[in-house]
Amino acid sequence: MDTTANRYRHILSAYLPEAAVERVFRYLDRHRIHLHITRGRSTKLGDYRRPGPGHERHAISINGDLNPYLFLWVFLHEAAHLETHLHHPHAQPHGHEWQGEYARLLDEYAGLFPEEAQPLIHSYTSRIPLSRSVGRKIETLLLHHDPGYHPATTLDQQLPGVRFRLKNKPERLFEALEKRRTRWLCHCLDDGCQYLVSGTAEIEPEQTAQ
Repeated sequence: MDTTANRYRHILSAYLPEAAVERVFRYLDRHRIHLHITRGRSTKLGDYRRPGPGHERHAISINGDLNPYLFLWVFLHEAAHLETHLHHPHAQPHGHEWQGEYARLLDEYAGLFPEEAQPLIHSYTSRIPLSRSVGRKIETLLLHHDPGYHPATTLDQQLPGVRFRLKNKPERLFEALEKRRTRWLCHCLDDGCQYLVSGTAEIEPEQTAQ
């Protein structure tokens, strides 16, 4: 017979790595957390609400368009806010207390992330304050496990002569002439002028006819 608990596990299995479903389910049940899975939000990936007037339970919301590893990553971020509320009720939202709780949870769940991410996670949690740069590296690595992820193409990855459009300003077409240290001398085919474009600029190369 299907039970409410099993239905909840089934829902979680659509968003989490399979190995994480039971542990996350038990965590949600133990703390009586209301988990709300939302549409993708451009302003945030998740949030935590402590119990208050009109809602007696802890509440966590997470964007439903994340891949399973990023979903788990964000869940632990929000769970750390819950733990901070329980153990350090007057702490700052992302202060040392929250960072300590987040590091502890990540260490506990590290084995549920991809093997190549685990050394980075252990490095990330090895000291407080947490390193933002290492955190960003982990998030980028986890993105590689998203079937829809495509690494950014930069000008530095191209050869002289390539024609391209800037990803954030696609209205003009450029041709790369030569590299000058960190920038490229480029000719704009629309206005005839020359520009220096950063080698790290994200671009969309023009497809040439075969």
